[in-house]
Amino acid sequence: MKRAIHHLFQYNYFGGRVQITALSLSLVFAFTSCIDEELNIDPNRPSAVQTPSLIVTAEKHLLDNIRSESASLRSSGLFIQQLSQVTYTSQSRYDIPFSYSDNVWNGLYEVANNLQEIITLNSNPATKDLVTASGAGLNATQIAISRVLKSVAFSALTDIFGDVPYHSHGSNDADFQALQQNPDNITPKYAPQAKIYADILNELKQAGDTLLRYSSENTFGSSDIIYGGSNLKWAKFANSLRLRFATRLKAKDPQLYETHFSDALAKGVFTGNADNAVYTYASASPNEAPYYRATVTANRRDFAISRPFINLLKGENPQLPIADPRLSRYAALNGAGVYAGLPYGLTEAQAGNFPATAVSLPGATYSAPNYGEVLMEYAEVAFLLAEYNNWRQNDYEAGVLASLSKWGISGTEAADYVSALPPASQQNVLNQKYIALFGQFLEGWSDYRRTGFPNFLIKRGDTVFTGTINGEQVTYTFNPLFGDGGVPSRLYYPVKEQSVNLENYQAAVATQGNDVIETKLWVFK
Repeated sequence: MKRAIHHLFQYNYFGGRVQITALSLSLVFAFTSCIDEELNIDPNRPSAVQTPSLIVTAEKHLLDNIRSESASLRSSGLFIQQLSQVTYTSQSRYDIPFSYSDNVWNGLYEVANNLQEIITLNSNPATKDLVTASGAGLNATQIAISRVLKSVAFSALTDIFGDVPYHSHGSNDADFQALQQNPDNITPKYAPQAKIYADILNELKQAGDTLLRYSSENTFGSSDIIYGGSNLKWAKFANSLRLRFATRLKAKDPQLYETHFSDALAKGVFTGNADNAVYTYASASPNEAPYYRATVTANRRDFAISRPFINLLKGENPQLPIADPRLSRYAALNGAGVYAGLPYGLTEAQAGNFPATAVSLPGATYSAPNYGEVLMEYAEVAFLLAEYNNWRQNDYEAGVLASLSKWGISGTEAADYVSALPPASQQNVLNQKYIALFGQFLEGWSDYRRTGFPNFLIKRGDTVFTGTINGEQVTYTFNPLFGDGGVPSRLYYPVKEQSVNLENYQAAVATQGNDVIETKLWVFK
């Protein structure tokens, strides 16, 4: 049944979305009623457009795509070297299949189109009154929440690829041509990343302001898996995201950074873990968390915690010479009952010497089917505040404590760890941010590309293992298959762009740089 809904909302990844008709709406409601009885969909009332059923699908698909194997496990999670590959190790050596780009591109544009459908239904005079039925919420707040999530989808697209076709609710900029229809625009321009970032900040500001005006009201109700319909929490999320994306522009546009950061702070951002934006998956098929589906459901053991990350958590990295209590949460004991990281970036032949039973796989919390995937958390906000306040100590400590608490570390153990930390500095704050972002691999990769921290990630020619294998002393070094020897800066554009949107693809490449993984994106230069 669920697959039928997906096809009803099939999209043109360049921009056009399927028109919803009375017939297709009735089909949607009939199908949806088979999926989730909690949505209370009445198949006999197709005229009452049920946007709650659309938001629950959009939220899930957004997390499914951001945390997918293509966008996360087999790319950004490897790039920041918190994961290593047990088998089929070529992605850790930066041989990234073009199919990954197709998957990420198609999936995130589908999410953007479905969120835009909610906005359209709330804007169209023929449907805007219907979509507020049964406590779904005001038109304005349904639109605002959709704008927040759409901003997350487009931020992921631009952080992965660079210049991309982009759509704005609040701007008529001629460069924003994605999602256009009547007539469909199947060859949209690629908007410059500088414009995309500035507009995302404005989208979040306007959405957050709207949600604050109606902060005591509820939108989408229990169909909103992230916040249960709380407008106030959505407003805090919008403003906290502004901190993240404004900080991306700290070096590129200091004035815009200061303007958005200070305004967001004044209006209210996350102040504790209760504010965290989390999508909690279900324990039952087919709605389990992405990592669970990629490993347990697929009966695979492709990923282990990397040796550099395990060593950092053990206190064996000189930059952080204290044991981290999150080690037991992030990693599982190996077959010998110890924490052992898998050397990063091995060839397949070398990796064969480290079976899955000999290394630490991800821990039970992250591996659970009902894991709560985080879009943003208070710990990140605290670290962003530390940076904004010239690496302030109390913000640094607040971020570490928040992360420890989120992962279930007791108050005494957390206090002992924080008291032993090296003092706040750029390196120490960003190292802790790197640790706290475990699982949020795309954001960790983006922060590394912006700051260069942590500065101990493995590069071409570095030794990744020295020891005895089968009675012989060996030394393995890192030899990436593609790129300039460092962490990739982006993914390739989908190959099909060169056939169906060639002129705009070529214009983007001419402006941004060659369509290769080492081309640095504007925001990270």
